[in-house]
Order: sequence, then structure tokens, then C-alpha cells
Amino acid sequence: MASRDTARETGLVEITPEVLLKAYACGIFPMAENADDPSLYWIEPEHRGLIPLDGFHVPRRLARTIRSDQFEVFIDRDFEATIDGCAEPQAGRSRTWINGRIRSLYCKLHEIGHCHSVETWRDGKLVGGLYGVRLGRAFFGESMFHRERDASKVALVHLVARLRAGGFTLLDTQFVTSHLSGFGAIEVSKRLYNRMLERALEDEADFFALDNDPVPGAAALAALGIKIQPSS
Repeated sequence: MASRDTARETGLVEITPEVLLKAYACGIFPMAENADDPSLYWIEPEHRGLIPLDGFHVPRRLARTIRSDQFEVFIDRDFEATIDGCAEPQAGRSRTWINGRIRSLYCKLHEIGHCHSVETWRDGKLVGGLYGVRLGRAFFGESMFHRERDASKVALVHLVARLRAGGFTLLDTQFVTSHLSGFGAIEVSKRLYNRMLERALEDEADFFALDNDPVPGAAALAALGIKIQPSS
């Protein structure tokens, strides 16, 4: 693996799901330049984005949306459709870094139980969600998408509720965006991140601690210690 922030894959090492997990354990993750470029880059940022699980902020309006159960939230109901949704152009993002190799690798990680999707559905249609990698007590968020307002935000809140309930200690967002800042995302140095990651990998957590599928919004908010009174 490269020690620089970004390095093109040399082709000397075949990237398998096992190699990918070892890379995450070292604080490194892959990306592609775009969907048409078959090459992968190993990324090791000098500053890493994360959401402190004990400092997660849910805006009041969003909390009411979650409690109303406007969306049904499932885990791994259609992982491949979720990663395909994340590869779609979004507002402010005309290109995707999810190429065919990325899709194949993460689908294989999903098959062996180390990659999961949190999906928002309405009227039988997938309208938003996210996916990421699970390792020890760490969850590495990869990408998210929405086709309806708040659909990806609801998925993120449900993800954090699940991580809190299951004893996770680290939610890696890779980078901090204005979107994530509103939920309490912060940036830490590579050195501090690596210490946090090392501690998170010392033990296992339970991603399925919230065993309802779909999980009611009230249950997700309760896992976060948020009480919202129903509208009159």
C-alpha cells in the first residue's frame, strides 16, 4: 500500500475482498477516477472525516419525518440496487467514482457479510440509501444517494442508530462535506484516526442489534435517545 495521500494501483497485487479488508484495517480505501476508468487508487487522506457516534445531531424537522415513517427502512434488502443508486449522478455530482471493479468488490464483500446497505423505500420503490463496510467496531461509510427529499438523510440516521445500539465506536465518512457537517461530522488527523481505528478493531460489534426489518422510525430515534412527540 502507498504511504502518500493518493497512489494508482500498481497491478502487482490482486485486489480481493480479503485484501480490501486488510486495507481498511490499515486506514486505506480504494476509489476510481470515474466510472469508465478501470484503474483503482488507494486513498489515505492526511485528514479523515468521521461522525462521532456520541455527538450525532438530528435536526428536529428530520426527526419528525423519521418518526412519521414516511419511508420504510430496510437492511440489505437490495444491496446491488443501492450501490447502483449511489453510482447515479446527483445534485452537485455529475460523475461517479464507482466503476465496475468497485461494484464487483463491494458486492463480494456484501456476500461474505462485511458490507451492508441501509435502504429507504416508499410505495415499494427504492428511493434512497447508503452502503458501507463493517469491520470490528468500525463502519466505513462509502456512498449515499436519494431520489426523494430526505431519503438518504433518513438512511444515515437509521445507520447511526444501528451502530449505537450495536456497540460500534467509529463511523468513518472518509471526507467531511457540508451535508455531513450538519449531522456533526468532524475532521481528524491521520494519526488520531489510526489510533481510533486500532481501538475499534480490538473487538466486535453487532450490526443487527436492531432486529426489526423495517425498523420503525420511533425505534431508531429511541436508540439515539431522541424523543419527539407525535404531531397533534
